[in-house]
Amino acid sequence: MLTFKELGVSPDLLRGIEELGFQTPTPIQEEIIPLFFDCENDIVGLAQTGTGKTAAFGLPIIDQCDTSITTVQSLILSPTRELCIQIAKDLENYGKHVKGLRVTPIYGGASIDNQIRDLKRGTQIIVATPGRMLDMIKRKRANITEIHTVVLDEADEMLNMGFRDELDAILEQTPKGKRTLLFSATMPSEVARIANTYMHDPVRISVGKENSGADNVKHLYYQVHAKDRYPALKRIADINPDIYGLVFCRTRAETKDTADKLIKDGYNADALHGDLSQSQRDHVMKRFRERTLQMLVATDVAARGLDVREISHVINYNLPDDIEDYIHRSGRTGRADKHGISISIVNFRERSRIPQLEKILGKKIEKQNVPNGSEICGKQLFNMIDKMEHVNVDEKQIAPFMETVMKKLEWLDKEEIIKRFVSLEFNRFLEYYKNAPDLNKIDKRDSGDPRDRGGRDRGGRERGGRERGDRDRGRDNGRERDNGRRERNRSDDRQGGFTKLFINVGRVDGVNPPRLIGMINDNARDRDITIGSIKIEEKHTIFQVGDQYAEKVISALSKTHFKGREVKVDFSGEEPGKKSKKKKAKKK
Repeated sequence: MLTFKELGVSPDLLRGIEELGFQTPTPIQEEIIPLFFDCENDIVGLAQTGTGKTAAFGLPIIDQCDTSITTVQSLILSPTRELCIQIAKDLENYGKHVKGLRVTPIYGGASIDNQIRDLKRGTQIIVATPGRMLDMIKRKRANITEIHTVVLDEADEMLNMGFRDELDAILEQTPKGKRTLLFSATMPSEVARIANTYMHDPVRISVGKENSGADNVKHLYYQVHAKDRYPALKRIADINPDIYGLVFCRTRAETKDTADKLIKDGYNADALHGDLSQSQRDHVMKRFRERTLQMLVATDVAARGLDVREISHVINYNLPDDIEDYIHRSGRTGRADKHGISISIVNFRERSRIPQLEKILGKKIEKQNVPNGSEICGKQLFNMIDKMEHVNVDEKQIAPFMETVMKKLEWLDKEEIIKRFVSLEFNRFLEYYKNAPDLNKIDKRDSGDPRDRGGRDRGGRERGGRERGDRDRGRDNGRERDNGRRERNRSDDRQGGFTKLFINVGRVDGVNPPRLIGMINDNARDRDITIGSIKIEEKHTIFQVGDQYAEKVISALSKTHFKGREVKVDFSGEEPGKKSKKKKAKKK
């Protein structure tokens, strides 16, 4: 195994990283660092979060900085404020003994005047979020026309967050002779477009299987009725007394609701979502990093770019619409050679998506039974006993009270004292789980069998856009997995009850059925919208919604943005602006 010295890292940097406890390079560091030093090619690095990417690009960038001048030599772009701050802090720590090194973080949600003052003082490295960086360029406060290196960190996340236009505008300001490094956990078409447009003959380094999960993350799932998601979440938390985890929900409303329930039920939890102000977000993140919170409930967007180490569990309260999001979520645990657990709570209709996830991950997602009351009480009891056994006793501080305590308890024998001590903390679990139901019982009507009639309304159609979408996800590659479902869709077309809508995003934009369903449910803030057939074309999509939801969906989606593009929706499968025959007939 190589050392950092053998990779070519300078003595001043070696001192800095040794003080941080760096001992041996990670696989991506072994690949990227010597490549950076030995050639001048652009580099595409494919690796999961937590694999050591920051040091992989940060160490050679610092090493090649000319600290005798204070002009900007390198620009590092990251998707979120939190990651931007973390990268800048890491670079400063690596270069602690490099004389004259200046690293300046530029991000939204903080005073732009202070950041302008920092830039005026001069810096060699800017670490920035795309929005604030473009603002600085437009204000002529940041000059990147002569930089040597650009790093796009978590490029897929930046594009998923809608920074396509900002990235294009920033990269157009950089010199042609610069070197570009792009790091991404996945390689969707939009990331490939950036690479093809702005990179020249890049060397591609892939650590681990592309789009797969980290090797040291164990994947589990619990199968329950949809109504039992929250009780299942509580049992997962209770069976893991020392949990330090992220709980992912689909929507802001669900995130707030789940966190509120956990707090009410006595768990150390809080929510992270887009409705929080920056100061509120900072406060929540501070508590989570300090482990005052055991569980942070978040949406995918709010959690992007979070860099919190030693997370023990990632819990998918719902399976995400995109497999790539599942990979990003699970990548929040199992970092820095630690082991982690990724858990999904799925209902019986979502179960069909597990094999698809397993295929992409290249590993088994193990089914677990939701723990029962007896198992949880036993785990909590022995966890409490273990803590008592290993607690640090401050003899000096406790000595003045011991005489009174011993006198107070002298009428109790040893066994009785232990019983009462255990019961003091343990009774609430015994009481709560005394008559707790078995959440693993399967009702045949909820088995997910296509012949099941329990999930349909009187007209034979399935209730709930989200549930139907979960069953139709197998059409990502243009195939129908269930001939019976295709026949039902045709029947719905003939009988009425559905309205066809046109939307101006398609395959070229990365749209697939789960993403479209997620857009509809999230923007309409209604998860009961009935969704019928979906036909995705190259540049547009035609889909069906229940008649009563058509106006609501059009209103909710119109003028929203998908990957930087304004969304337009209209009736009858016609392109927006064209009058449909169906409408004309109504007017006559």
